[in-house]
Parts: sequence; structure tokens; C-alpha cells
Amino acid sequence: MTTFTTRCPSCHGLNRVPNERIAEQPHCGKCQAHLLDGAPIEGTSENFMALLQSPQPVVIDFWAPWCNPCVGFAPVFSDVAEERSGEIRFVKIDTEAQQQLAAQFQIRSIPTIMLFKDGQRVDMLNGALPKSHFSQWLDEALNK
Repeated sequence: MTTFTTRCPSCHGLNRVPNERIAEQPHCGKCQAHLLDGAPIEGTSENFMALLQSPQPVVIDFWAPWCNPCVGFAPVFSDVAEERSGEIRFVKIDTEAQQQLAAQFQIRSIPTIMLFKDGQRVDMLNGALPKSHFSQWLDEALNK
């Protein structure tokens, strides 16, 4: 059985999740919060490929802590993640900490937002948007 480790978005505790359970709604062993829905998931090189195999679409925010537009967009991304819980998985990848993933996806500017369905990239967006525009882009991209 292959597993990956993910950080709980609520208590920040580390949890090991079997790849076979990615389609389920795993809970944090410490605080019982949902690990993969309702809040952005911390993407790492260890859990990224398993997250992409989700039966749900996956939206990824490539960001960095020193980037003011990224920091400003974070609440928008979190709000939409909460609103679309169970429909779409939201992942945040810190390009400073996960340089290999940033290079793999050829991230040249941040924030860069990508939408994946069935493990394939469907659309990409560069730059931060207000919540209404981000939701509109997401709706259009999901219909591709």
C-alpha cells in the first residue's frame, strides 16, 4: 500500500493517507478536520502526484511567501475552496519550498493558477484575481 503525507489545514498536523483513499474524505487523526476538502491542501513533491489522481478536478496555486499579490490572493483561494468543498480540490504549492515542482511546471511568474482534470492540465491563469473573477474563470475552465 502506497501512502503520502499531508498537513492538516486546520491544526497543521502531519497525516499519512493511503493513495487508495484519495477519493474518500480522510480526516485528520489529531483534530478530525477534513484533510482534502474545504481548505487548500499544502502541495509537496511527496503528495502532489497522488493529489492529481483525484477523481475531482484539482486547482493549484503556485505561490511564494514574499509575493504580495500571492499573499493578497490567498484569502480568495481559501474562500473559494471552502465554497466548493466536495466539488474541487484546492492545492497550494510554495515555489520556494517546492522548487522541483515549480521547475517541472515551468513556473515563470507567480501567482500561477492551474486547473487539472483526470491528471491533465485543462487551463492556466497568471496573476491574482478578485473572488468574482476567479470564480468565473474556474467555472469556464471546468467546462472545457
